[in-house]
Amino acid sequence: MNTKLVVFDLDGTLVDSGQTIYDATIQTFEMLGIKAKLSKEQLDKHLGAHFQDIFNIYDIHVEDFEYFIEVFKEVYFDFISSTKMYPNVESTIAALHERGIKVALLTTKGQDQAERNLEYFDLAKYFTFIMGRRPGIKVKPDAEPLLFICSELNIPIENTLMVGDTEFDIICARSAGAKCAAVEYGYRTKEKLLELNPDYIIASIEELLQIV
Repeated sequence: MNTKLVVFDLDGTLVDSGQTIYDATIQTFEMLGIKAKLSKEQLDKHLGAHFQDIFNIYDIHVEDFEYFIEVFKEVYFDFISSTKMYPNVESTIAALHERGIKVALLTTKGQDQAERNLEYFDLAKYFTFIMGRRPGIKVKPDAEPLLFICSELNIPIENTLMVGDTEFDIICARSAGAKCAAVEYGYRTKEKLLELNPDYIIASIEELLQIV
């Protein structure tokens, strides 16, 4: 494909943040006095979804959800050392950058968290656009945030490749009219990803360099 833009998901694609997310969630439960049982395995199955949707699945009642998110974001970076960048992420992104292919981020994390995560891993310098959760703009799997990125960068959607590890990334790309590469090392099984028929499925991120 004539790729001009690669848009990456964050959690499960660039970084393995499952332990950090889980520890911050449990800490927030404790701070707010929420009596809930949630295992890391349960949470991992649904990473990428909105917390409210995950809590609904496991019948976890949060009285003030906005406050929950506020506290969660405050404690998240207390556990950031548990988050690890996947192998060859930086070298692959740097190679795309050197080829003149623009690189963007699309995550359901808040805008401030998205930016802070990339700064923490010294990746922000490669990214032309960082798209976190923003007021008034829908989130994945809706196509709106991906179309917004392409519009802001003036790049046709047909020249855009979305890279992610969940159904939310694949559906978002397909709905927008972009190509999608699903990574099988994230939070969904290869079998689950194949059911969704992504354009490409890759075992390691450096395989992107062959696609573009």
